[in-house]
Amino acid sequence: MTVTIRAFAEADTEAVLALWREAFPEYNDASRPHRDPRRSIANKLGTQPELFFVAIRRDGEADGALVGSAMAGYDGHRGWLYSVAVAPEARRLGLGTRLVRHAESALAAMGCLKLNLQVLTDKPEVLAFYDRLGYRADAVISLGKRLAVQESEALA
Repeated sequence: MTVTIRAFAEADTEAVLALWREAFPEYNDASRPHRDPRRSIANKLGTQPELFFVAIRRDGEADGALVGSAMAGYDGHRGWLYSVAVAPEARRLGLGTRLVRHAESALAAMGCLKLNLQVLTDKPEVLAFYDRLGYRADAVISLGKRLAVQESEALA
């Protein structure tokens, strides 16, 4: 399979959303608004859009099909990798590795020395993928806090 990795364009939105629905079923949970994929795309386009990559197939009947994505970010201290996804028909062909390496190269060119990512604990196959790429669990605990105020809380 021949694939080109390039920067995301707004015309890619629906194809990326379809890819993410399949790759990240947790995005379909309406009770988790922090995982709103349209908001994720809009936010990324407002902050370092050059670090949002898509993989486009360049052969056969599926020429032009979007088959992968990766988002990255860099705050000047460390980089982050998000939403690495590969379409089922393009898996196990090295595309996930290419997307991660592409993001790593872009971050390194910006001066990034350390890259972090988070993986849901119920995804052992994803942990194994990143392990093969040299990623290791840090001896830290990731903490989170939802900042969105619920309407009922705002009225209280």
